[in-house]
Amino acid sequence: MYKLDKIFRTAVQYKASDIFIPTGAKPTLRINGDLVKIDEHPVLTKKMAEEYLLEILSPEQKKRFEQTLDIDLSLEIEDISRFRINMFVQKKGISAVFRLIPENVLSMDDLGLPAQLKKSTTFKNGLVIVTGPTGSGKTTTLAAMINEINRNQKKHIITIEDPIEYAHKDNQSVIQQREVGIHTHSFQKALRAALRENPDVILLGEMRDLETMQQALTAAETGHLVFATIHTMGCAESINRIIDSFPSNQQNQIRTQLSTSLRAIFWQTLIKTKDEKGRVAAIEVMFNNNAVANMIRKASTHQINSVIETSTKEGMQTMKKALTDLLQAGLITEENALLYMPKEFEA
Repeated sequence: MYKLDKIFRTAVQYKASDIFIPTGAKPTLRINGDLVKIDEHPVLTKKMAEEYLLEILSPEQKKRFEQTLDIDLSLEIEDISRFRINMFVQKKGISAVFRLIPENVLSMDDLGLPAQLKKSTTFKNGLVIVTGPTGSGKTTTLAAMINEINRNQKKHIITIEDPIEYAHKDNQSVIQQREVGIHTHSFQKALRAALRENPDVILLGEMRDLETMQQALTAAETGHLVFATIHTMGCAESINRIIDSFPSNQQNQIRTQLSTSLRAIFWQTLIKTKDEKGRVAAIEVMFNNNAVANMIRKASTHQINSVIETSTKEGMQTMKKALTDLLQAGLITEENALLYMPKEFEA
């Protein structure tokens, strides 16, 4: 039993998405997107925060934390929840953020994801990207996609995560999950190794750097279906982010690679529901067709939004359309629809 157990149970009871344990402040929960302090708890002193947080680390993790001053890890507490944790040092002392991970992987239908996203789970190869800001549900969406494949197809799936969040159980597929720092030294090393492990599907938790992006593109080109996340605000912006990560003398080659290997990009954000009892995902959907591929090759990605807007018959939709549909369905307020509306669609 950990000293944090009571706070963990409180977070589960109130369906919080995150727990903040900050030195110099009260423990705080994020509930439906809002921060709610646990008022009955005293302000965390440096000593109290260290007692709370250091006890959840293994000796090896403590050593690594002392060296790096921040660490990512996962923690599973029986009868409570599973957590993704980032622990770090700030001006006042040690602090951490805990993301609550549901025990069961929800289906794409359970999450209310657009039906056309299922198309991405049937691709034989290529790159599928889920993008959006931190806390927008990207990992949950990817887990649901892997679950969809696991339930319906006989595939060998390798996931490379930092840390492992959703624990999958073999169904029709064989799933092998690797955590950076525990089962492999890096995304790059694990991705290189994965190409020799005969996978059909590779889940890459995040494309963080140039080398990982290059290897993901190579894997997608060589017959694997690769799912990955990136932090951007838009489908076209995701393409620009990848291309701009490479030196200028390589960018034409990367445009060509991306134009042929990219299959889809989904940009999502979570918005508080009208009744304020939960959050709902608004998702921009882009599939790579001839027009999109041509714009990628010709460095005309600023025109991609127009293609998305006029390709609804192919299952595409802009963020404006996603927000408008949620508003018309009575799921979100007009104020929030306008708040999350991309600037090119404002007014």
